[in-house]
Amino acid sequence: MTSLSKMNTSALQGLAGICDCHTHVFPPQALFPFSPTRHYTPDEASIEDLLTMHRSIGVERVVIVHPSCYGADNRCLLWALRTIGKSARGVAVIDDQTSLAALTEMHEAGVRGTRLNLETVGQNDPRVGQQQLLRTARQIAPLGWHIQMYTNLGVIDGLHDTIMQASTTVVIDHFGKLDAAAGLKQPGFDALVSLVRSGKVYVKLSAAYRVSEASNYTDLIPFAQALIDANPDRVVWATDWPHPFPPKGQVRRPEVIEKFHHEDNLAAIQRVVLWAQTAERIKKILVDNPARLYSF
Repeated sequence: MTSLSKMNTSALQGLAGICDCHTHVFPPQALFPFSPTRHYTPDEASIEDLLTMHRSIGVERVVIVHPSCYGADNRCLLWALRTIGKSARGVAVIDDQTSLAALTEMHEAGVRGTRLNLETVGQNDPRVGQQQLLRTARQIAPLGWHIQMYTNLGVIDGLHDTIMQASTTVVIDHFGKLDAAAGLKQPGFDALVSLVRSGKVYVKLSAAYRVSEASNYTDLIPFAQALIDANPDRVVWATDWPHPFPPKGQVRRPEVIEKFHHEDNLAAIQRVVLWAQTAERIKKILVDNPARLYSF
């Protein structure tokens, strides 16, 4: 272990209530079949393995995000939340047919938001994103949920004003799908920083491998620090375990079981210490902000 890693690990010791804000579980398909219209087929990833990983890095709370391969069938998510218990919260995927009764059942199980998977389906039109955002905001209004968006900087830029006027909090996945190699001046990053600064939006420092190819993701440092500096009360962290992400250049095919991306989860949480720089900010990102956002 390097001296930096030792410092980062020391900063995490004794910090209670750390939350991993973006994970998935994939039990055997016999339990919960995938959607026939899915874009990929993941390998299996159990709750037991997730919790073992969390114990190894000092994580006590978890957010299970419903993956797109199940469509709007949230049975797997609800099973996972009920299996883990009070230390888990969830983010569902819903559609026009999801009833208020179904939403209420999800809320009682620990769901606190719903996800719009724009990037997963290649949807880059801000007008479509606007329609989905406003429709979903109306649908979840009785529950007080947030809307989590997996999309890119171009769409975020196009939706800036809509998000500011929306009736619900918005959470942006995976650094807003920025391109770390393109630098801080890339189009759309200023819009993401503006939204975070406003307090209307939380951003997840998660899945560094989706936005950077640098060794140890060092080119993400200025981005992470810019977002934290903008508003340390609106930044959360996550592993994206078990890392469903195809190798570069590989086209996803639902008939092929996709192996998970290999990632060092301890290094992922240690990077937060480097990015946040102070004990107060570390605690906000890993403990306080998730507790507020997910109602722990």
